[in-house]
Amino acid sequence: MKVLIDADACPVVDLALSISSEFEIETILFCDTSHRVERDNVITIIVPKGPDSVDFTLVNALSKHDIVITQDYGLAAMVLARGGYPIDQNGREMSDENIERLLDMRHVGQKIRRAGGRTKGPKKRTQENNISFEMKFRQICERAILAHKMEESTGEK
Repeated sequence: MKVLIDADACPVVDLALSISSEFEIETILFCDTSHRVERDNVITIIVPKGPDSVDFTLVNALSKHDIVITQDYGLAAMVLARGGYPIDQNGREMSDENIERLLDMRHVGQKIRRAGGRTKGPKKRTQENNISFEMKFRQICERAILAHKMEESTGEK
């Protein structure tokens, strides 16, 4: 079981590393050559810049029960399909119950922008965002560890 971080423009890398080390969960950072994000004692996988290159590399490294930190709903959908736990930088967990709505919202925004329209950008990051992320990330770590241990004890995969 691992934590995989889509580190391109991720504001919670250090917080996630701190929490995952408390749980003794291996963490891997993924970024492209234009966003080199490296930390001591953490594996960083750097891929060539290109559309979705980080996403596909991350998904190929993903195992069931891995936790993925990303703001990309398309990547989150692939993580869910492979039995992982996607969470965004604000503590929103993507799930089978909400991913379709999130993907629809992304699609509508893309259509508006392609037609020359504007959409609102993200709100300024607050301390409350960090607190929400920390609380939800800890919950997901506990849930993923438990699911992983249960699967190991029953011999399932």
